[in-house]
Amino acid sequence: MVKLVYCLRRRADVSPEEFYRYWLDIHGPKVKNAAEAMRALRYVQSHTCEAELNQAFVASRGLAPAYDGITEVWWNSIEDVKAAMASPVGAEAMAMLLKDESQFIDFSQSRVFMTTEHLIFDLS
Repeated sequence: MVKLVYCLRRRADVSPEEFYRYWLDIHGPKVKNAAEAMRALRYVQSHTCEAELNQAFVASRGLAPAYDGITEVWWNSIEDVKAAMASPVGAEAMAMLLKDESQFIDFSQSRVFMTTEHLIFDLS
């Protein structure tokens, strides 16, 4: 499997409360509805929490400020991602989501990349 990881920062004109509400309640269902067209298998939003604890990690390591959250999207293979992007219905779904993301995400301060996972341990 392959996974897209999208590290998000909210637009400056969007409050944190509105950012998280829109992302979860408006954008999330749109992604769910587009999943089949995109050939996506799984979608997870991780919203940043514990601001004071995050700030302690940032300060102790001299890091850039924490992202507002991350999105992860899984596919069976890179070929599935490419096929979805090449199909009219998949391209339309991805274009719709990109347009919607512009409502709450600061693209210039966010990052996106494809990954493969390497499980080191799972004690659950």
